[in-house]
Amino acid sequence: MKKVFVLALAAALSLTSCVSKQKYVELETLQNTTADKLSNTKMELAAATAAKEAQAKELAALRAQSSSLMKQVGDLTAMSATNAQNMEKTLESINEKELAITRLQDAMNRKDSVTFALVTSLKGALGDINDEDVQISVEKGVVYVNLSDKLMFRPGSDYVSKDAKNVLGKVAKIMNAKPGLEILVEGHTDTDPIATECVKDNWELSVRRATNIVRVLQTEHGIAAERMTAAGRGEYIPVASNDTREGRAANRRTRIVVLPKLDEFNKMIEEGLK
Repeated sequence: MKKVFVLALAAALSLTSCVSKQKYVELETLQNTTADKLSNTKMELAAATAAKEAQAKELAALRAQSSSLMKQVGDLTAMSATNAQNMEKTLESINEKELAITRLQDAMNRKDSVTFALVTSLKGALGDINDEDVQISVEKGVVYVNLSDKLMFRPGSDYVSKDAKNVLGKVAKIMNAKPGLEILVEGHTDTDPIATECVKDNWELSVRRATNIVRVLQTEHGIAAERMTAAGRGEYIPVASNDTREGRAANRRTRIVVLPKLDEFNKMIEEGLK
């Protein structure tokens, strides 16, 4: 009986030892599998973390690029707005200048119209006089009436002749109808010297002749003195050579210059520029 018990105990111990080893192997296998999964999981986690960081950097770069682009767009928009404003101001300035030029041109055209009407009136009034004795011209918008010496004065004299007074009366009629015009009377001589008890030289003769013509226009034809100026130019502004008889005759002359009053002309321009 005792022998049977010993055999039974040995068999039980042997069975227990086999079961524990198998369990150990299973546990060891499970541990190894778990360790592998853990290692794989750590690698996957590291890869995911690296990918996330890369994506974060890429996102940050995209945001920075987007911000830069937005700033550029803003700058371009601001530049476009500034350029548009500058262009608008430039166009306004050009339009204002064009308008000013147009208005000034209108004022000049009105002045030219006055000049043309004056020339037409003078030619109509003096049309019956010899063209050699009276010449009407326009230079740079100014009207000139050139009267020959033989028509106006006797040689060496400052006395205004009857024929001269007739011509001056016709000129005065036109001038009285245009009170906005001023008159400059110029006396001119040739280079032949003159010296008398009353006249010292050609310069004085030219002054006296111009002064006497102004007096005739004032006293006999009622032209206001403040509208007129007498000037003696002597022999110093010839229109021909004094070496010939014909040239000296051309240089002996009286010139009536018809000018718009400066204040009236300026007023005309100012009104045109409004």
